[in-house]
Amino acid sequence: MKNRSQATDGLPEQRSLRPLAGVLTAMAVSLAGTRVSAIALPWFVLITTGSAVQTGLVAFCEMAPYVAVKALTGPLVDRAGPRSVSWRTDLVSAAAVGAVPLLHALGLLSFPLLLVLVAVVGAARGPGDLAKHVMVPEAAERGRLPLERATGLSGVVERLAVTVSPAAGGTLVALLGPMTGLAVNGACFVLGSVVIALALPRGMGHAPARATAPAGEDVGYWRRFGEGLRFLRGEPLLLTVIVMVGITNLLDAAFTTVLLPVWASESGNGPAGIGLLGSAGGIAAVTGSLIAAGVAHRMRRRVVFFIGFLLAGAPRFLVLAADAPLWALLAVFAVSGFGSGFLNPILGAVSFERIPRQLLGRVNALSDSLAWAGIPLGGLLAGTAMAAVGLAPTLVAGGAAYFLTTTLTALRPEWREMDRQRGNGRAHHPAVISPQDERDTAPRL
Repeated sequence: MKNRSQATDGLPEQRSLRPLAGVLTAMAVSLAGTRVSAIALPWFVLITTGSAVQTGLVAFCEMAPYVAVKALTGPLVDRAGPRSVSWRTDLVSAAAVGAVPLLHALGLLSFPLLLVLVAVVGAARGPGDLAKHVMVPEAAERGRLPLERATGLSGVVERLAVTVSPAAGGTLVALLGPMTGLAVNGACFVLGSVVIALALPRGMGHAPARATAPAGEDVGYWRRFGEGLRFLRGEPLLLTVIVMVGITNLLDAAFTTVLLPVWASESGNGPAGIGLLGSAGGIAAVTGSLIAAGVAHRMRRRVVFFIGFLLAGAPRFLVLAADAPLWALLAVFAVSGFGSGFLNPILGAVSFERIPRQLLGRVNALSDSLAWAGIPLGGLLAGTAMAAVGLAPTLVAGGAAYFLTTTLTALRPEWREMDRQRGNGRAHHPAVISPQDERDTAPRL
């Protein structure tokens, strides 16, 4: 006899938005703290060393472990459950990032030690971000929401965090120094951990039953990892997405971690200028994400996706290279932000439609890690290019590479599948998984 409070799929019959609200809240505070740190940490390294190369090295030491550990922990997220992984890794991130201002105040923070601490933060953030992301489809089902709407709301939360935190972070760093910004980041990780551990419904975020081994059969780590890899190899559309997003992520990392801070230093705008531009783009991105949350499930994904990339990418590089006045920079960043607001809701819906729940962790881990593989190199390449040719030529080259990547990739035939295989707004859950049946998930931006 069925429990009256449960549906046949194991989810509550009564619609509840509490799960989605909890996941989005945890995402918001984690992203807000990370965005503050993204201003505070490069600014601290730049003003203490004066070296764009060392600034890029710090970004590399955070993002390389992020990508590597995230790629390998997907099977563990599927086995242990995303909820447990999320709150535990957030506590590790909080401890590592909180140690930076503490050691600096004690006069014990050397540059090599800073590199070690940011590497620990990156290694913990990877599985933590992954775990929050893979709880979105379950939260959407519990709230009886279309996937485009759930991923759109996730995009709104992300953009709100990106909007508020750069302005707050830039002001905070300008008034109280970068170490205060890092302390705030640590506090945000603690809050996110508490939300995931205590605020979600008791039965949410655990390992799905289908991810466990049948009686008498031991499904080991490498077998789980191999299932995710075979799944990924069988989806041409998503492999194409990974390649394109991987290149744009590298360019975005170069822009955020090195080129924008150097522009702020050379132009005299300082960290407050970085925050102002980030907020202008973020406000517009929130608008785009709200529109996507409301109507994305009715739009032609392919057209909207590439128009969004056309607006979000190259214009930011070129307007900085042109040494345009601040009002022009704000206008361009706002237009770019509006375009970017449509991207992640589309990518998220495509991925959740194609991936069975029991493979969410490992396939998301692989696809995200491949798409993010260039991010650790972004800061290093930007710093090296800056030392060789200067800021303006590096910005022009980055803008040109962004434009060519997003326009030439659009000509490939795989993109037609983005609209052709649209689902009914819910994640796909086949009863039996075989290598021939597997479909992949797209990377996030």
